[in-house]
Amino acid sequence: MAGEIKRVTTHTLQWMKQHGEKISMLTAYDFSMARILDDAGIDVILVGDSASNVMAGHETTLPITLDQMIYHAQSVIRACQRCLVIVDLPFGSYQGNSKEALISAIRIMKEAGAHGIKLEGGEEVCESIKRITGAGVPVMGHLGLTPQSIYKFGTYTVRATDEEEAEILLHNASLLQAAGCFALVLEKIPAKLGGDVAAQLKIPVIGIGAGGHVDGQVLVMHDMLGITKNFSPRFLRRYMNLYEDITEATKKYIKDIKDKDFPNEQEQY
Repeated sequence: MAGEIKRVTTHTLQWMKQHGEKISMLTAYDFSMARILDDAGIDVILVGDSASNVMAGHETTLPITLDQMIYHAQSVIRACQRCLVIVDLPFGSYQGNSKEALISAIRIMKEAGAHGIKLEGGEEVCESIKRITGAGVPVMGHLGLTPQSIYKFGTYTVRATDEEEAEILLHNASLLQAAGCFALVLEKIPAKLGGDVAAQLKIPVIGIGAGGHVDGQVLVMHDMLGITKNFSPRFLRRYMNLYEDITEATKKYIKDIKDKDFPNEQEQY
């Protein structure tokens, strides 16, 4: 079904879960790459706060601002004719209170034209989720490793490996569903726990390092295409090695200029 529809919606993702069709999701941050992913048939594009890392070069996702997320989201939305586009609420734009969270979500929807937002956390953000969904904005949740809380965790290691934390995650997943989330991202948790969450919930569960028993998968585009080279977690499959390909192409370009081979007669007016 997903390959035949004109526009993927939250309803589409629910249908896919119910019928066992896996959901494909990648990040994008600009018009050109988003157009390629959309034309390729991706189901969901996440305008992730990972832009802070791969686009701006920050060590964490924390520095990126709401205005910057809106800029990236505007660029992506202009490119997409088919896929669902979800935008991360950045750190500091929703943790204060539910009113601030609602204002941030509305700005993304109005100024970027996004189809929904994503935010991190469990029970502590349920009030905000209820307020945002109450205003008609679709919300995707995010549990497990939550990068915006990296300084609290102190490490990017696998989460919920012990029984107590696993039970808390299962409980929070149910709370997020009850609060109105249309889908949930699980990051870097044991595969069995990912499958347990997907089986427990009626909403789609999309994993990044959460095993193969969830309802779909998401990766950071720069990692999947091999643009980044110093990040190699177990869950990452590189489908290209663009870092080396682009480096070699650039070296060839430089050489052709130095050798006075570019432009040739056919490349001049």
